[in-house]
Amino acid sequence: MEAFAILLLCSFMFSNMTTAIGVDTLNAKDESIRDSEKIVSVGGRFVLGFFSPGSSTKRFLGIWYGNIPVQTVVWVANREAPLSDSSGVLKLTNQGILVLVNHNGSIFWSSNSSRPAHNPVVQLLNSGNLIVKEENDSNPENFLWQSFDYPCDTLLQEMKLGRNFVTGLDRYLSSWKSPADPSHGNFTYRYEIGGFPEAVLREGSDVRFRPGPWNGMRFSGAPGLRRNPLFTFGFVLNEKEVYYSYKLRNSSILSMMVLTYEGSWQRRKWIEKTQSWEVYVTVQMDNCDNYGLCGSYGSCNASNSPQCSCLKGFVPKFPEKWETKLWSNGCVRKTPLNCSSDGFLKHSGIKLPDSRQSWFNYSMNLEECKNLCKKNCSCTAYANLDIRKGGSGCLLWFVDLVDVREFTENGQDIYIRLAASELGMKLHRSNNVDQTTDLIGKIA
Repeated sequence: MEAFAILLLCSFMFSNMTTAIGVDTLNAKDESIRDSEKIVSVGGRFVLGFFSPGSSTKRFLGIWYGNIPVQTVVWVANREAPLSDSSGVLKLTNQGILVLVNHNGSIFWSSNSSRPAHNPVVQLLNSGNLIVKEENDSNPENFLWQSFDYPCDTLLQEMKLGRNFVTGLDRYLSSWKSPADPSHGNFTYRYEIGGFPEAVLREGSDVRFRPGPWNGMRFSGAPGLRRNPLFTFGFVLNEKEVYYSYKLRNSSILSMMVLTYEGSWQRRKWIEKTQSWEVYVTVQMDNCDNYGLCGSYGSCNASNSPQCSCLKGFVPKFPEKWETKLWSNGCVRKTPLNCSSDGFLKHSGIKLPDSRQSWFNYSMNLEECKNLCKKNCSCTAYANLDIRKGGSGCLLWFVDLVDVREFTENGQDIYIRLAASELGMKLHRSNNVDQTTDLIGKIA
């Protein structure tokens, strides 16, 4: 009889523990999450609960990996409004709004909702996405709210990094201020859409890095981004949205992209043997990835010394500064343009220039692209938009070319406008071709 009583007690305790930390869904009727409680996704991969980062004693509501010994936070709700004690409670209102309050009922954070709710529930998915939805509706298109729309410093698989042109939603990353402070730090990584959309890493308002425009296979400034055994990746651009996302090939592997508080954009992978995170790749490869290092019409090559040189047909704007490796003022043309008699010089194996003020068209071919650029005296360069299947599409620049670099592999072709006299020495042409039209030189 005593053994049976002990068995009943243990069963009750286990049942209570499961209710406190095992359930992945809460409703708006009478359930909430207190500081000592958490919810766990069905597969056990992610946990939602309260935590204190690093040496901090402040309390935050966040999501972290649940099946590894190193607490790795991937999302924080109240990153700008920490709780000073353990009185925090997360509730779901009848309107489908998540609300984080303290013992005084003061609101420290709340979500929003895309429409009125009828019978809302909050659920932590095994992807790490915290969602609010109608109880019997699991269609992602109908979610009332989701944490994947409001990333912090981490991009998990199947999250979208980009913008929705219809709703205006901007899914971007922002670094932590420090390992002990998850509030917005100095660095952001987001898509900017003035011309062809590009992801840009900024420190404050200053651009620090960009991977280059998407060329159908990879970002033009990321030659190492290719088919690999760890993940697949893709870029989407249409009339509704632009975004980048990835998916892990093996669901048992843990890997994520992180914008560190120091401004490094890294992919990390969990290593079981060492029970730690390993940096799989850092996107910023070398000094040439510092934005605009060589200035306008300058080109950076990490294998050269010095690393910066002027593109063919250009000379340093301030030679005396250039000699002392002060390259930011860039280069200027040797010979002014004449519009009607200008030609183009082909450069191969490069990272395409900053395209945020460019013009693009997916349906044109390279010849049509060249003709359009030649007709516009303000057009400074052109290139294929998509390098697959021999190339297609058109990308035009109308500003000074900035942030160009050279690669030994997986670079891209670009045709830069030059005065005819700059092309004459390098040009191979038929005697039947007018020397003042259709001039195209080549740099291998």
